[in-house]
Amino acid sequence: MIRQEPIAQSPAPRGAVSAERTLLIVDDDAPFRQRLAQAMERRGYAVTTAETVAGGIEAAGSLRPAFAVVDLRLGDGNGLEVVPALRAARPDARIIVLTGYGNIASAVAAVKQGAVDFLSKPADADAIETALLQRGPSLPPPPEQPMTADRVRWEHIQRVFEQCDRNVSETARRLRMHRRTLQRILSKYAPRG
Repeated sequence: MIRQEPIAQSPAPRGAVSAERTLLIVDDDAPFRQRLAQAMERRGYAVTTAETVAGGIEAAGSLRPAFAVVDLRLGDGNGLEVVPALRAARPDARIIVLTGYGNIASAVAAVKQGAVDFLSKPADADAIETALLQRGPSLPPPPEQPMTADRVRWEHIQRVFEQCDRNVSETARRLRMHRRTLQRILSKYAPRG
């Protein structure tokens, strides 16, 4: 059963807020959502929040926000389902996807859906606003410590696992590895680096 939270409209800050400063935050972590909403209101955004995919899609269609911050994993589904609705409502919307479970496959999927950036939690309001306002094709500086071979292998396995709809048997078959070996790899945390 899909649980839909009513969309809570936050009060506008003092003075008029332009339609170009509208922001939708879709996150099921209530304390984080409220803190981020307050921080962004202090920066001059008119903030609307939702905690479900259904609430995010509804808000996208009715509000047509200029900016959006969407959590990848929500209680009723995948936050990436909200991104096309935001793009359809407003093609020039700047959308950031947040997740506590960051991996390369998720980041690629977010960008393919129409997000302009993908940030790992915990992300603060400064980092989120910087990502929302970043324009142009500027590349980030090269990493001080690039990923290790173990990390690259782990990311590849995670990507194939997601592409196989998290089916361990199918993922093991495609990677040509034993199912138990794959289960051990999936149960471990990502290697550092």
